[in-house]
Amino acid sequence: MSRTLQITFDSHDPRALSAFWQHAIGYLHPAPPGVELPPDVDGQAAWDEFSESTGMPLELRNSASALVDPDGDGPRLFFQQVPEDKTAKNRVHLDIRAAPGLEGDARMAALEAECERLVALGANRLERHEPDPPMSGGFIVMIDPEGNEFCLD
Repeated sequence: MSRTLQITFDSHDPRALSAFWQHAIGYLHPAPPGVELPPDVDGQAAWDEFSESTGMPLELRNSASALVDPDGDGPRLFFQQVPEDKTAKNRVHLDIRAAPGLEGDARMAALEAECERLVALGANRLERHEPDPPMSGGFIVMIDPEGNEFCLD
C-alpha cells in the first residue's frame, strides 16, 4: 500500500519561505479549517483572518505554513518554525522540472530563464552543470531564501 508524502522545511520565517515556494512551483496555501475558497485561490489571506478570529497569539501566527498542489498530484509542503540556523548541506533536496522534453541549448536556455525568475524571487544561483549525455541533460543548483538547496533540471 502506498502512502501520501509531505515534505517538511525547517524555517526561521515559514510565511516568507512558503510564499517563495508558492511562486517557485505554483502551489497554493490551503484554506483554514471550515473555510471554503474558490478553486485556484491562495489561502494565505484566509489564514490571517482565521488566526485573528480565533484569537491566535501574534507570536504563534508565523509558526507554520503549508502549500498544496492545486491539481492534487504533488506532495504537500509544510514549513515549521525552528530557532536554529541551517548548518550543513541538505541530504535531500527538491528538483524543479523546469525544462521537460527539452535538450541541449534549448534546455539550458529554459533553465537559465527559470533561474533568473527565481533569483528575482529571492533564490541564489550556486552552479551550472553542463549537459553530459547520456547521463545528464544539464542542471542548475540553487538555494532558496533560507539556504535550502534545490536544482532546476
